[in-house]
Amino acid sequence: MRRKVTARLEFDVEDHARVALQIAVAGEPAEEHLAIRLDDAAVHYGEMRAPHGGRLQQADIGPGRVVVDYAATVEQDRASRTPPADDLELLTYLRPSRYAEADRLAATAVAEFGGITDHADLLAAVSSWVGCRLAYVPGSSGGTDGAVDTLLKGEGVCRDYAHLVVGLLRALDVPARVAAVYAPGLEPMDFHAVAEAHVEGGWHVVDATTLAPRSSLLRIATGRDAADTAFMSSYGGGVVMVSSEIGAVVDGELPGDDVRELVALL
Repeated sequence: MRRKVTARLEFDVEDHARVALQIAVAGEPAEEHLAIRLDDAAVHYGEMRAPHGGRLQQADIGPGRVVVDYAATVEQDRASRTPPADDLELLTYLRPSRYAEADRLAATAVAEFGGITDHADLLAAVSSWVGCRLAYVPGSSGGTDGAVDTLLKGEGVCRDYAHLVVGLLRALDVPARVAAVYAPGLEPMDFHAVAEAHVEGGWHVVDATTLAPRSSLLRIATGRDAADTAFMSSYGGGVVMVSSEIGAVVDGELPGDDVRELVALL
């Protein structure tokens, strides 16, 4: 499957700031271009490797209007494949985290899913339960809302769905994590967040929003929750987002999806 993705971010830096971006696809794409410009002048940036094939671009930027342009083409056979998980990784993704409070969700998880032993059935059940309990409402959640807040409010966006899925699965002793992705077929188009669960010896995607086919997703960043996968972080001077335009398409028709099937994210 050939996928093409683009991202254009525009933001104002009010004073000197260090900006870290996570918008590049994980691994080594066949074709890629990234440019950062401050008031039409090129900005030098450095790249750092992140877990699970992710890459961060970091730049120290003075005050002014900043425009970031990114584009990549990825062939399926060249996409980054996550290596087998080691014991430390699995333990890390069993622990409660800032936005996925598995300890506070334990009673709910056991009451709703405690009797399900088949792994594929469990992931499908958690996905469907979260999808039915929540309403997808853009702008309904804040940057500090965690999985428990989302469950109590009954609404959220993709990252909130992912946090609730991750929290429930960890409470059932299933290692789970959050992945930021490009999502062909997503409407309206934006960066997307999904959960991944480690069952049957590998990581498999759980997307309770069902807004895009899982097999078309393209990994950007991976971590415990949104604290590790944000597309932009800034430190120092104030940064105000002006606009963002995200694109993601596949050659040909989008694939189908069945929530009961195990699907791995490339």
